Amino acid sequence: MTGRFKPGYAGARYQPMIAYPVRGVATLWETTPPPPPDALAALIGRTRAGILTTLAEPATTTALARRLRLTPGAISQHLSVLNASGLVSRTRVAGTVLYRRTTRGDALTE
Repeated sequence: MTGRFKPGYAGARYQPMIAYPVRGVATLWETTPPPPPDALAALIGRTRAGILTTLAEPATTTALARRLRLTPGAISQHLSVLNASGLVSRTRVAGTVLYRRTTRGDALTE
């Protein structure tokens, strides 16, 4: 045997692998987002304020829709407005799009 890994070979102790940390694991057990501050909700609307406060951790449109109990289409429309105003940014990661608050969005939620 030449040292190459062959499936089923009893002497092969390790297989090469790549591992990536999980994003958003801190919010895994949360089922409802925190309530938006009243002043923020009055300024940009309760739904957009809820989306913005929920984006304390990056999330996808589908994850936001589940947490906020809205349709993905509605979330997408609100995210488009928030993105155009510079409050959130989007990043494509392996076939999904993650949304996160920008520094402007952080300042507004504080």
